[in-house]
Amino acid sequence: MTITVYGYPNTRTLRVTWMLEELGLNYDYHLVDFTKGESRSDEYLAINPAGKLPAIMTEGQALTESCAIVNYLAAGHPDAELIPTASPFRRAMYDQWCFFAVTELEQPIWTMAKHKFALPKDQRCTEVLSSAAWEFQKALNLLSDGLGDKDFILGEHFSAADILLAHTLYWGMAFKQPVEQDNLKAYLGRTGVRSALAAARAREQAALSGKQH
Repeated sequence: MTITVYGYPNTRTLRVTWMLEELGLNYDYHLVDFTKGESRSDEYLAINPAGKLPAIMTEGQALTESCAIVNYLAAGHPDAELIPTASPFRRAMYDQWCFFAVTELEQPIWTMAKHKFALPKDQRCTEVLSSAAWEFQKALNLLSDGLGDKDFILGEHFSAADILLAHTLYWGMAFKQPVEQDNLKAYLGRTGVRSALAAARAREQAALSGKQH
């Protein structure tokens, strides 16, 4: 199965490339430079009408939304044990933290991004930035409580939910939002040294430098 990833570094695309590297899968990386308007081209809009990154082409079809892509890849490779399969409740807990990552933890960071640079200038409202920062800290406290003294969000075993959560934490830190909870700092340390993450970042940088398309 050929997988083509459409993405750009320092976006949600890293979730997908990280997942692919964890699975050891071959994939083509097609750089879509949104800074040059390429995500609004007719070619890319035919793949993702929203004009957002990432997207993949697989099985002759396009798939968008980073969480959906990560879960598709995990479900297609159950032997990697990056998604629970044995217990419906454990799978529900996995889903809970995936949904939390994209609706609670990411939402205030994306709000900051939109009102700093993503939205047209006449649609930005800088007054919401302080509220978004407050929301992010509230979400951090919830995540810290949920993680507790576990190594990863479901326990000792790393899962694809950790990709979504950790990536969002990295994104928050890039927006200069403090992560002060000791267990989250340790969690970032454990996830940050994974070789698959380093490989994904290298792959994206290679694409950006024109070494791979």
